[in-house]
Amino acid sequence: MGKWKSDFSKATKNGIPVLGKLAALGAIGTLGAMGIKALSRLAVNQASDSFLKKITSQEYDKNLFEVVSSTLRIHPQVILETELRAESGKVLERPMGSTGMFPGLDDIKFNIAQINTMPAEINAEVDSSVTIGKYAKRPLTTNHFMMLAPMAYGLALSKPVKMALARGCAAAGVIYHTGAGAIPADILNQAGPFVFQYGRGNWPIAQDALLKSQAVEIQFGQGAFAGVGFTMESKLVAKELRKELKLKKGRDLITYSRQAEVQNPGQLKKLVDKLRTMTDGVPIGVKIAAGRDLEKDLAWICDSEVDFIVLDGAEAATFGSPPILQDDFGIPTAFAVHRADKWMEQHGYRERISLIVSGRIRTPGDALKVKALGADACQIGSIALVAVSHGQIHKALPFEPPTSIVWYDGESADRFNIEVGARSLQNFLKSCKLEMEDGIRALGKTSLSQVDKTDLVTTNEMYAKGLDIPMVYVPSDPLEPKPPKVRKLKL
Repeated sequence: MGKWKSDFSKATKNGIPVLGKLAALGAIGTLGAMGIKALSRLAVNQASDSFLKKITSQEYDKNLFEVVSSTLRIHPQVILETELRAESGKVLERPMGSTGMFPGLDDIKFNIAQINTMPAEINAEVDSSVTIGKYAKRPLTTNHFMMLAPMAYGLALSKPVKMALARGCAAAGVIYHTGAGAIPADILNQAGPFVFQYGRGNWPIAQDALLKSQAVEIQFGQGAFAGVGFTMESKLVAKELRKELKLKKGRDLITYSRQAEVQNPGQLKKLVDKLRTMTDGVPIGVKIAAGRDLEKDLAWICDSEVDFIVLDGAEAATFGSPPILQDDFGIPTAFAVHRADKWMEQHGYRERISLIVSGRIRTPGDALKVKALGADACQIGSIALVAVSHGQIHKALPFEPPTSIVWYDGESADRFNIEVGARSLQNFLKSCKLEMEDGIRALGKTSLSQVDKTDLVTTNEMYAKGLDIPMVYVPSDPLEPKPPKVRKLKL
């Protein structure tokens, strides 16, 4: 007790206890806060009343609400891009792909196996194997329907991101893709099987990577860029990128609109044969964007005896291209794969030539739908970037857009963690495969190859006509089997 009194006496000054001072200060602070809150509320109420009075009484041309009216008529992105065009007077380069509402895959649904068709057993093993170029000397086989889409190092992505993509694909058993940019050896050493893109650039072909590849893709176009080329001025080409590309100092970086070696069908056949010989028989394919002349393009390609075709729908994305190409050109993915599959089947190419599809394939459901529509495999790009940057976009926000963590010249690119990115991509790809297997079992099947158009219905009349699949209100067979007779119970 004595010690307590001693401590208490030390805690006093000028006869006023310290605790009393603190209590007084607390009370003053609380009253002050309450006063500020009251004043703030009063100010907010007055401002709100004034604002409401103005927007409900002023004429439209002086009314602030006109902003809302304008944005309902003109999409905010259109307003933004108008401002950017007015500022620069240059062609815009919008990152990613179109935000337009293309006819997508959401209106397509799967059948359900329950009684008439039984679902597969709960533990039934599902065969998810895919073979690209089954008649090639060295076919490419994988156990995952998804493949990585071409995304270029240097022209789009940073080296750490490409490294993470390579490692994640390898861990998940998914085929990697070099893209059209630089191909550092240390990235390829981390990848499993990979596709080499034979691009349209003015830099030397990476022979070492070409010869080590498990498939070669000759690029003619892509969904978000059509067949348009682009030029990067010499002064904008980073020193490291120039070195990796073996691009001479002072020379602009150019991606041409055409394949320099191909001006007619005969020349395409020569290029295919040359690459097949150089690689000792790996599958050789062609990548195009889908347009109205799709069937005519396919005739050129198939006559050249390729092993596979990569077909981009209009929804496909890119690092940057003019909005007009993203929004207003091309055929949506669902119709592109249907038309290609149908034409190739009619002309006897379907068995021999593999069809790979890309363009806003975001989920396991999207992937299984394009399989049912006729694809042998699909490529994913944008959604792979979302997955590989999982848990890391906060490093860019709030001062930079989330994608700055993955771009070659992104402000936050140096903060990207390779190991985290690789693990995140692996988990995403693993999850997709497991969900697709569940979907296959739900159809009463045990193999990816068994999934076809008979498993589909649609809620959209245009899809029914354009994709040759039934509307949801149409019975699978309105006549058979006949319903069983109902036995009346005696009471």
